[in-house]
Amino acid sequence: MRTEGTLTRLDRVFARLDREPQRPAHIDVPRMSRHRVVLFSATLAFYLAIVWAVVTTSWLVRLDWQVMFFRPYQQWPQIHAFLDYYVVLGQRGPTAVMVASWLGWRSWRQHTLRPLLTLGASLLLLNVTVGAAKYGMGRLGPHYATVIGSNEMGLGGDIFPSGHTANAVVTWGILAYLASTPRARRWLSALSAVTSLGVGLTTVYLGTHWLSDVLLGWAAGLLILLALPWCEPLIARTETALFDLRDRWRARRERPLRAPVPALPVGVPALRRPRPAGAPKEAASARETVGASRSARAPVYLAPGPHPARAERLPLGPAGGRRPPHPDRVPRGTASAARP
Repeated sequence: MRTEGTLTRLDRVFARLDREPQRPAHIDVPRMSRHRVVLFSATLAFYLAIVWAVVTTSWLVRLDWQVMFFRPYQQWPQIHAFLDYYVVLGQRGPTAVMVASWLGWRSWRQHTLRPLLTLGASLLLLNVTVGAAKYGMGRLGPHYATVIGSNEMGLGGDIFPSGHTANAVVTWGILAYLASTPRARRWLSALSAVTSLGVGLTTVYLGTHWLSDVLLGWAAGLLILLALPWCEPLIARTETALFDLRDRWRARRERPLRAPVPALPVGVPALRRPRPAGAPKEAASARETVGASRSARAPVYLAPGPHPARAERLPLGPAGGRRPPHPDRVPRGTASAARP
């Protein structure tokens, strides 16, 4: 039997989650309200307007070229070193590790897997939507532009929309989405907005993105955050399925061992051994016959029925023995014939 002293780390994690199987009452799960639907529709319209403005080489493309020729990294070189580190807040790997660590602690404290599952769902939506848009439109960046004044679309690039900006909006905005109180949600929303805005402008400063890339990245990340309430039922079902799988795995691991087969008492014949593979049937049947005859024969002292009386035994021989007389045997006390 497993005791408290021999629990593994995974057992302690599940034991912590089992202390409060229901989600705490003070945690409010966002729903797709009418206000959120209006914001989602407006953001989607803004997203499509930016794409249309770039595809048609409108004033937005001319603004992109003007900012690129301005070269901000040459105008303010003193902040270049700081912004090289600040832009890491928009990289997917480091930010995902930091936010996942925080949400993992939240899951531990709130006894639910919803924070981690929500982060996973948002990152999955981010990879699918932003990645498909990047490779679908194929826009080249400022450092690889070929024709001055063109939109650089369909040339095999992967910068439109800005992945750093969209990732900053989603990764830091998920903290505000999962906030427990309205006050914390407001403060975290402002903090994530400032952080993502700074990351987007930093990519323009470094010359890795056009200004229109950053605008589309903000819209793409905001669309994912606004669409997360539609994923809440799926997240709840996934959490229930994971806990059910955990319970089945634990029940299978803690299943009692099979009871040992009791030993047969003395005198009870054992089961017949199976015939070895490749052995002829005749030999097996012969062995079975011999074994049956041997097992059927009882010892002499255990033979059933009354034993014969002494008078019924074999008569004594001439010399007093019980062996029958032999024609060539000479009785004792007589002279034997001379041997030749």
